[in-house]
Amino acid sequence: MSMATLGPASVSPKAAAAGTAAGFGAAATAPLGRSTGWASGPPTETVAELLRTLELTINGRLDGVLHGNHQGLTPGHGSEPGESRLYQPGDDVRRIDWNITARTRETHVREQIADRDLTAWLVVDASATMQFGTVANDKAHTAMAAAACVGFLTARNQNRLGAVLVAGPTIHVVPPRSGANQVRAVLSLLSSPPDSEGLGHADLAGAIDRVGAIANRRGFVAVISDFHGELWQPPLARLSMRHDLLAVTVHDPREYDVPPIGLVAIADPATGATREVRVTANVQRKYAAAAAEERQRRTDALGRSGADLIELATDGDWLREIVQHTQRKRVQAVRGDGIKR
Repeated sequence: MSMATLGPASVSPKAAAAGTAAGFGAAATAPLGRSTGWASGPPTETVAELLRTLELTINGRLDGVLHGNHQGLTPGHGSEPGESRLYQPGDDVRRIDWNITARTRETHVREQIADRDLTAWLVVDASATMQFGTVANDKAHTAMAAAACVGFLTARNQNRLGAVLVAGPTIHVVPPRSGANQVRAVLSLLSSPPDSEGLGHADLAGAIDRVGAIANRRGFVAVISDFHGELWQPPLARLSMRHDLLAVTVHDPREYDVPPIGLVAIADPATGATREVRVTANVQRKYAAAAAEERQRRTDALGRSGADLIELATDGDWLREIVQHTQRKRVQAVRGDGIKR
């Protein structure tokens, strides 16, 4: 199945369970009962089939662009010495090969062979603010698709994958294991998160700190969220001091621009607060300016943390963005500057 036929409804467990082809977004039927915890046990056959479709789509796309030794999001830090090459600006001076440098009178650095026992972690936000969407997908399911892509990329190098999932104040830890079944287990949990509407904003800072406390060996961490607020910034900066870090931001187009449609009721899904706003052309301009400023502050904060950044939109090609990032990391690995430390 190609990306052109992988529509939102075909990978939306929530929409399929509700018996609608409307996709992930706000039009999906709300559950009758309020879920109080993360799902346990095997997924339903419907969810399992949708996850298989997602897996086949991702692996089919990756097979066409990834070959050779570096088939994951990160080549691993390396512990075995490899070939030497000429020094390039930005290389770690601790890897200078002094013997070859002395013989050739040109500075050389020693490559390191990529590890195959890297532990990767997913931190995925499935809170109420992520359930927003005005196009085919909502943010939560775009985030789940991104998590699937990162997970299956990790599985390709036989690395272990763990996850810390957050929905409002609730944090759930999935211990790291290797194999595609581990990825499927994480995705199954993400397909049915507990209802966090009105329970407060996501404890993303707590989830990031949880990874920092658990992952006592240097590895790779991908954080997938809309990154609301600022409390996540110090924990993310601390985490990047020890791990290779990827931040995946997810947004909906309406979060940056709202049409002048008159009086509308606006609700904060995290707190349950509501208010009516008359959206005029002037309000639209002010809203767009404020949203752009907030977006730039978030981008700057992620840049200061030292994380690589992928920005995904609910109306965009999430798989293309991640594949392009993976290709860039592959080029860096071949050149020897894949690890920035």
